[in-house]
Amino acid sequence: MQLEVRHLRVLCAIEDTGSLHKAARHLGMTQPALSTQLRRIEDHLGGRLFTRERTGCRPTPLGRTLLTRARPLVDELRALVDETRARAADATGERHLRIGSTASRALPGWLRRLRADSPVEPSLRMDVSAHALLRLVADGELDVAFVHEVEGSPLRIPPGLTCEVLIDREPQYVSLSADHPAARHPVVRLTDLADDRWMIDPTVDGEWDGLLRAFRAAGLNPRVLHGDYLTAANLVATGEVVTLCQPTSLARPDMAIRPLEGDPVAVRLLLAARSTAVLNAVSPALREAYGEAAHQSPAYRTRLGRTLPKITVRGG
Repeated sequence: MQLEVRHLRVLCAIEDTGSLHKAARHLGMTQPALSTQLRRIEDHLGGRLFTRERTGCRPTPLGRTLLTRARPLVDELRALVDETRARAADATGERHLRIGSTASRALPGWLRRLRADSPVEPSLRMDVSAHALLRLVADGELDVAFVHEVEGSPLRIPPGLTCEVLIDREPQYVSLSADHPAARHPVVRLTDLADDRWMIDPTVDGEWDGLLRAFRAAGLNPRVLHGDYLTAANLVATGEVVTLCQPTSLARPDMAIRPLEGDPVAVRLLLAARSTAVLNAVSPALREAYGEAAHQSPAYRTRLGRTLPKITVRGG
């Protein structure tokens, strides 16, 4: 085996995400395949590069030494690819805006506005992992990412990215069956749902930790199931589970959306890009689209009133 640049990208991805599972998602491979590749790299180099802990993967002293030298090489190759792609686009006259996003009801309105206001054709890549999308922006595979950051679980922003805060604190609501006793109230207390089964998607960065903190603060230890949110919606409708949802979510005849008393779980909505020029070009359309989606939700519309928080800039 020879150590190649692709192997260095694997090691950087593991360090950036802090998890073999998340690194595998980012790299588009299975976790067993990534584990095998890491083991082969370590065997080739003659030492452990990461420690596997319950909370994730951390570089060993040997791993830190290697990554300190490897990352500049990976960054230089990424810059070379970006420059080559830009020159190729100039030569062909093609212009594309590559957008990444976690789930949001603002997406249709955002894409519609971008197409109407610019000759650049937007493309969209969805992922439940904000960290994976941010890394794709840093790697030059996306131009901009719209992600959420769970309160109390800050995202690791890769170097070279600038982030713009769309909403500083968006409360997360609860989705429950329309005939649930708590659905009779305009605001639901977390303790009203203590006997319910909750469904959470553990691959959404920070969300399980945020909900767990809320449970502990309320002195609760409810039953929790793991699954994706499409499955969760179907189970909510039949009364099998309750689940967190975005405040822009729309109720259905068989499903109610309610605020949680005290907003125990909240997120920050961020736009991330490698240049402020890209952020300035796309953020006004996203702000309008978010406002449109927010005011279609009766409970959230009442809370927001006629205006939305102003966009502020963070980091970079």
